[in-house]
Amino acid sequence: MTDPVAPLEDNTEAATKAAVFCAAERLFALHGFQNVSVRDITAEAGVNLASVNYHFGSKDALLFEIFRRRTAELNRERARMLHEANARHDGKPPVREILEALFAPPLRWGTTDNDRRISVQFIIRSRSEGTPEMREALTNDVSHLARFADALIAARPDLPRETVYWRLHFCLGMVHNNRFAEFDRLHVLSDGATREGDVEGLLKRMLDFAEAGFLA
Repeated sequence: MTDPVAPLEDNTEAATKAAVFCAAERLFALHGFQNVSVRDITAEAGVNLASVNYHFGSKDALLFEIFRRRTAELNRERARMLHEANARHDGKPPVREILEALFAPPLRWGTTDNDRRISVQFIIRSRSEGTPEMREALTNDVSHLARFADALIAARPDLPRETVYWRLHFCLGMVHNNRFAEFDRLHVLSDGATREGDVEGLLKRMLDFAEAGFLA
């Protein structure tokens, strides 16, 4: 005879874990990793103080789990767009479509009407405030970038591989520098001339610049 209480307990634990995860992601993204305590997280989630350690092991382990899951989701979306570009062009997409698959997901996640906006803010924080495990992953886990490097090498076989890697590195700098503080500074510098009305317009500007760099 099955125990009717067990599924209920499993569902309650899953709901508690999800509440902790979402509360932590939001608080870390908005206030920084060092400024958020375990007590802050559990209070925001409305759960027992021991829930972080019970479900994740520690605050740092919780941080890494959020980072691991969100970067995996982002990179799956990039991989899907690159796969679709490959399918449209018999396995040899042009530079612009390769770069669009790299640029578009994080830009679109970051729009004000996208519920992924907090996730982008969390990932941005990770680059400057991450735990040692997160920094190691950022440095050494490059499998998601390798497919873009391979596609760009195929699109520009006339370029030395070293040149392709350097240009990809500069393109990644564009992605990482698209933060709200930098936009605000640019608006001041340009006396308001650089205000972009929508993310697709910003994406086009980025692609125009990056594509020109790769085709030079």
